[in-house]
Amino acid sequence: MIIIPHKTKQFLVLLIKLLIVGGAFYFIYNQLANNDKLDWQKFIVLFQKNQSVGGIAFILLLSVLNRFFEILKWQNLVEFIHKISLGEATKQVLGALTAGLFTPNGVGEYAGKALFFDKSNAKKVIFLNLICNGIQMVLTVIFGIFGLLYFNAQYNVITTKTVALLFGILILLFIVLFSVKKITIKGYSIAKLIHKINEVSKRIHQKNIFLGICRYLVFSHQYYFLFLAFDVDLPYLTLMAAITSVYFLASSLPTFQFLDFAVKGSVAVYFFGILGVNEWIVIFISTLMWFLNVVLPVIIGTYYVLNFKIGSPTLSKGEGDETL
Repeated sequence: MIIIPHKTKQFLVLLIKLLIVGGAFYFIYNQLANNDKLDWQKFIVLFQKNQSVGGIAFILLLSVLNRFFEILKWQNLVEFIHKISLGEATKQVLGALTAGLFTPNGVGEYAGKALFFDKSNAKKVIFLNLICNGIQMVLTVIFGIFGLLYFNAQYNVITTKTVALLFGILILLFIVLFSVKKITIKGYSIAKLIHKINEVSKRIHQKNIFLGICRYLVFSHQYYFLFLAFDVDLPYLTLMAAITSVYFLASSLPTFQFLDFAVKGSVAVYFFGILGVNEWIVIFISTLMWFLNVVLPVIIGTYYVLNFKIGSPTLSKGEGDETL
């Protein structure tokens, strides 16, 4: 086993921290400064026309609530291991978000949260984070399917036969998963996963679902109110159907956190184009959503990354106080 000197270890850890923070800020700057589709002049004109301190405060409040519900979800789930404070949950969520910014589908977030706990709890933390993100994905699919069906009924994007075929495939998939749930691959099976999920108390699951619904309603309506701020006048159900469809389809595509707005923006341009919404407005709103709900939390999260230490309150007794 190779033993790394203490000073060398401290330098390497500091270097990793700086790379994470520097990389995060580079990707943020690069996406905002070098996107040819962002017409800042049009945005400034429209902003000056519709600027409202109350409106800006309301949109920012929705961003705070969006991340707050995510923090509450994590605090609730971690109770399965042991209780943590709201401040500690905030540190773990925002720090992990920053660490996972430029990893595929935010995979780095799982490792980031695990670092706040004793190594013996690493698998549990990763599993709880899977539940945390999983319920949000399930809700996105449920709301998205209903939204897509409503949108399709209004604008006939795909034929009835195609809809029936997709539902048939979905039902078949569920039947296959149910029938093979006992088949084990490298020690893992659906039956074992269900058993592990059932080990977490119903109270924690119920609260997780409730907070997940609250979070979904917050960020989807933030999208809705931004369209209203950009003078997009469409019926509520039509607009919400398009928004839920965009989140559903965009979330199904593998991507990086820092490219999240580009993926959602591309899908949104198609759907809102059908509704006659100007492309630059769609791209700007997608970028604003990304900035408000990813960039701002990441900026705060850099503080927690730079100040992260081994020996935090969530670790088991006996761990050292070495700076990480």
